[in-house]
Amino acid sequence: MGLGTNGGAGVGNSAIGADGSPQTEGGEPHGPHRPKAGKHRSFWRELPILIGVALVLALLIKTFLVQAFSIPSESMENTLRPGDRVLVDKLTPWFGSEPGRGEVVVFHDPANWLDGESTSQPNVVQKILSFVGVMPSANEQDLIKRVIGVAGDTVECKGTGPLKVNGEPLVEPYVNPSGTPCSADDQGGQFKVTVPKGKMWVMGDNRQRSADSRYHQNDKTHGFVPVGDAVGRAFVVAWPVSRWATLPVPDTFDQSGINTAAALAPGALSLAGAVPAVLVRRRRISGRRD
Repeated sequence: MGLGTNGGAGVGNSAIGADGSPQTEGGEPHGPHRPKAGKHRSFWRELPILIGVALVLALLIKTFLVQAFSIPSESMENTLRPGDRVLVDKLTPWFGSEPGRGEVVVFHDPANWLDGESTSQPNVVQKILSFVGVMPSANEQDLIKRVIGVAGDTVECKGTGPLKVNGEPLVEPYVNPSGTPCSADDQGGQFKVTVPKGKMWVMGDNRQRSADSRYHQNDKTHGFVPVGDAVGRAFVVAWPVSRWATLPVPDTFDQSGINTAAALAPGALSLAGAVPAVLVRRRRISGRRD
């Protein structure tokens, strides 16, 4: 009696596959199943994720690296004009650098300097976009001026100028040509001050239209701005395109006796870029030893 194709009783409809594995008639070979290729997510499902990632990155950049600010007044003309958008370096202060002479800096209002000033009220959308860094800062309690003196400096104005730092007269090409380096008034335009430790003396480039350190000598900080209130250094005019320009430290601050400390930003950026590379290299070396 032959066994037939079933190979004996109890086998049923099973058969031997080409690879020698048991196979059920009309079915798949026994063994691991290959997963079917998943369907790609639609663009509209991925869009919220992309937007969320973009907003998080923008918030991180604004918090730790660069932030945009809008110029509200004419106090820095002609260097900066109302409506200009500047980019401010917020990375350098994280490495311990302090504002230096000649730098254009954004700082928090130290003693209600903006009290009584008319300010625009941004709507909810503007506040949100400003918070994450997509739009220029809507915080109207920030000011922008040029650092003239740092701790230990003696800054002096007599008559219409020139302005003196540590006895050295400054040649100031950035001062608005329609005005003078010093203001001949008795409200603060004539002064001689020594900057305390941890403070800075700031002035606008449009001297006759800038309510800066000179005109706040009677407030609680005596016109000096705490270094800790500095947000960062403005390094470029980014908008409008026709106004694009960098904001370097003027050569006048390289004069003998008032030498400006070397900018730390390039070194800080280099260090920030070098650290990941060093860590990767150390991991590779460690991996080889293991």
